[in-house]
Amino acid sequence: MNKILKAYDHCENIIKVHSKTFYRAFSLLPKDQKKAVWAVYAFCRKVDDIVDEGTNPSEELRRFEMEFETYLTGFYPPDEPMWVALDDVFKRFNMDVQAFRDMIKGQRMDLGERVYVKMDDVIDYSYHVASTVGLMLLPILAPGKEQSLREDGIYLGYAMQLTNILRDIGEDLERGRLYIPQDLLVKYEYTVTDLKEHRINDAFQSIWEEMARLAENYYEKAFRTINLYPVYSRTPVKGAALLYRAILNEVRTNHYNVFSKKHYVSKDAKEKIISSIS
Repeated sequence: MNKILKAYDHCENIIKVHSKTFYRAFSLLPKDQKKAVWAVYAFCRKVDDIVDEGTNPSEELRRFEMEFETYLTGFYPPDEPMWVALDDVFKRFNMDVQAFRDMIKGQRMDLGERVYVKMDDVIDYSYHVASTVGLMLLPILAPGKEQSLREDGIYLGYAMQLTNILRDIGEDLERGRLYIPQDLLVKYEYTVTDLKEHRINDAFQSIWEEMARLAENYYEKAFRTINLYPVYSRTPVKGAALLYRAILNEVRTNHYNVFSKKHYVSKDAKEKIISSIS
């Protein structure tokens, strides 16, 4: 097996372990597109892991950013599978370099104890850490249609990141992060202390549902142009969106317990959602 194939296998193993939802949805793609998605995911995972698990994340992220800029000039560690696979992707597809830079910028936002005052602040964060992923994938999933799909691709990123935020409230609190905007806390008279004490009351549910409705609205906007995707990527994209949206109902079914439980869509439910897409 040559070096490039081994590099793609390495990237596939990363997504298989860390995101069963995306892995299930994008496994439906043709081989070249599927491998390219694995490589982009490996890049995003690397940045994410630096921020969440690095011993000196600020410095490690700075070094990784320099490594990416060096990679763009044609130089990268030849024994690093992620760079080997990504190099092949950039040669095959007309990739959006700025989206990769914006993703790194977004991850840096998590290093500075940023306070989210308004929902617009949360949406800006969601663009940088999630919509950028959609922009990275568009040249792979819908070559030549990037501009016509760009806006709704960004909306899908908003929807998915808001879903992440609503699922991971407890986990994020443990990391000292809070993505619920302060104006919502004030609106419903719910405090950070209430959050830290894991109070699931009417105020909490109202905040959660207001953000969930916004997410669901962005999912609907994202679906407007789904038929512009080539047939081979339409089902994977819609599948990924529907699988993610289903997390919201999982939280509702479990009485909004986002503090001591991480919510997933079951394997059977995933198969049912994927098979129902026309």
